[in-house]
Amino acid sequence: MVLLPGTQKPHALLIPFPIQGHVNPFLKLAKLLHSKGFHITFVNSEFNHKRLLKSRGPHALNGLPDFQFESIPDGLPPTDNKDATQSIPALCQSTRNHCLVPFCNLITKLNASSSAPPVSCIISDGVMAFTIKASQQFGLPNLLFWTHSACGFMGFKELKNLMERGLTPLKDASYLTNGHLDTKIDWIPGMKNITLRDLPGIYRTTDPNDALLEFVVEQIEAASQATAVVLPTFDALEPDVLNALFTMFPKLYTIGPLDLLLNQVTENRIESIKCNLWKEEPECLKWLDSQEPSSVLYVNFGSVINMTPQQLVELAWGIANSKKKFMWVIRPDLVEGEASIVPPEIVAETKDRGIMLSWCPQEQVLKHSALGGFLTHCGWNSTIESISSGVPLICSPFFNDQFVNSRYICSEWDFGMEMNSDDVKRDEVEKLVRELIQGEKGKEMKRKAIEWKEMAEEATKANGSSFLNLEQMVNEVLLFKS
Repeated sequence: MVLLPGTQKPHALLIPFPIQGHVNPFLKLAKLLHSKGFHITFVNSEFNHKRLLKSRGPHALNGLPDFQFESIPDGLPPTDNKDATQSIPALCQSTRNHCLVPFCNLITKLNASSSAPPVSCIISDGVMAFTIKASQQFGLPNLLFWTHSACGFMGFKELKNLMERGLTPLKDASYLTNGHLDTKIDWIPGMKNITLRDLPGIYRTTDPNDALLEFVVEQIEAASQATAVVLPTFDALEPDVLNALFTMFPKLYTIGPLDLLLNQVTENRIESIKCNLWKEEPECLKWLDSQEPSSVLYVNFGSVINMTPQQLVELAWGIANSKKKFMWVIRPDLVEGEASIVPPEIVAETKDRGIMLSWCPQEQVLKHSALGGFLTHCGWNSTIESISSGVPLICSPFFNDQFVNSRYICSEWDFGMEMNSDDVKRDEVEKLVRELIQGEKGKEMKRKAIEWKEMAEEATKANGSSFLNLEQMVNEVLLFKS
């Protein structure tokens, strides 16, 4: 983008849903736009703003003159636990009901400022569709960024259909075990051989008035009112479902993997701008430096998953019994309602071959030559970052779109093996870890993961599909003057 002399800089206002897994891709997109000449205002919730200052230091959000951070209230009451992810259902309701007015007030404040150009476009989370009203009020283009795979997005889009067919909510808890979840769903455009079990986990609710279902239907319907929709995937990865989505959303842009697009940006000033809500422990990279190539299992369940003490213990024994090297990220709030503590006998037994930490720089870990595989919850960030790095997976989905991501990783893309997260058994964990690190299937999955990595690199290099889609999105939507 070349600005003519005297032309005002475009000003992009970005607002992610206030959890780590949505903040991360938004920050990458913000950096990409900044490299293209945009003034950036990045909006966190006040709760997360405080967490970021705590984890990264008091000057972490000073930004740059043309890359600024702002915050608005999320509408939730104060909490005692200031270092844990808030309840997602509660956040969905509170952002939808309480954020529009403070968001509009922020736009008014930014437009009145002499230190920045007026806001020229809004990029908001797909589940923060209240921003469409703001964009209409201020006459701005609104780009909805769904931070999911195309198959995950399509899974959400079909919710209304599933409800009308009586497939969700479930009649009662017996439907979780009586074979109902194995119902074949053969009518979703672009998705073959899918069962109800493969679709987002919110469909397993037995609450006939589940507010999350109503929320998702509302957000999907709002997507058709947005100027455009963006997904962090690439065309070669999900061609069938994307072809179907392109017919439903005429302005749909696929711009992934974002980390590979960002690798081509040579702007050093933005390198230090980060938004990790937990304090990273980068010394783990030195430990990886001392390990053999492809020998280490990386274990991380992302920023929102909670497990039971029983699941944690079975998982720990399975990893320990595999006798493989491992690096395990255990968030302080990983076990719901109590401390995330691995039995001391496992810690003692594995002290020479494993490290446990509370948070890490995941992308650097995934790119490390010592890594042999990743035991993951299959959130989309972890999935697409693994593709970018050519890392095979053990898939242990817990929640929402993680189920459909796992299904595609294991059955369509062939670089993962599924593990039962509901009923974690140490013997199964041990067997899967050994297979991943040293087995024939593990080697085959590694070959497949490298193939996907090469295709992702192809999509993000100059004139690749994602590279061109990003250019097109900027010119057709963000810089478009009606």
